[in-house]
Amino acid sequence: MTEFPQPERVLVIVAHPDDPEFGAAGTIARWTRAGAKVTYVIVTDGDKGSSEPGMTSAEITHRRQAEQVAAAKAAGVDDVVFLGVRDGEVENSLELRGQIVRQIRLHRPDIIVTHDPTTYIGTHRINHRDHRTVGATTLDAIFPLARDRLNFPEHEQEGLEAHNVLNVFLLFTDQPDYWVDISDTIDVKIAALSEHKSQVGDLEELDERMRERCRQSAENLSFEYAEAFRRITLLR
Repeated sequence: MTEFPQPERVLVIVAHPDDPEFGAAGTIARWTRAGAKVTYVIVTDGDKGSSEPGMTSAEITHRRQAEQVAAAKAAGVDDVVFLGVRDGEVENSLELRGQIVRQIRLHRPDIIVTHDPTTYIGTHRINHRDHRTVGATTLDAIFPLARDRLNFPEHEQEGLEAHNVLNVFLLFTDQPDYWVDISDTIDVKIAALSEHKSQVGDLEELDERMRERCRQSAENLSFEYAEAFRRITLLR
């Protein structure tokens, strides 16, 4: 396995509030501790994420955004951008590609973390449609759209230059090939997840479940806890 990268800037582009924490908060905490500037781009407003009787879309949106900001802070992230697409209604559209390209050109990341756009995860799970659509849209934005200056020329008029992203970490993947040691940041991951009170239920059970999941990810490795990714390293 290649050496753990130490980027200056990381952009995390995901579908829902809590996706950064479930997928990568331990890894993100390692980066922020090393001084990296990490920005979250949350594509949907999470407005379907409640089964609580009487809950409204407006209220759950407000709660989930506040929870995401608090969870980001727990991992050392201060910059959270909400694109506000309705939960369950994400499309790989020209408009969304343009929004994501703009974020890439604005923040100029060394690494992007996003969803694996695969449809199936193992033999028992279907990847959430928002997850796979955000993943596919982000990969389209990375290559070739953000790289080639004549795509979305209005960005150049705003002073945003084309940007070439060379490293991509895919979350919730069925084909992991890169594991990050989060033994020193597992507590941060769980603390960040604990901020999503509308989503995670019993915190003691959450702690046990996350530790077991991360132990399983580290199986046959030299460390106790891991987060798993599919890593894409692009050529210049």
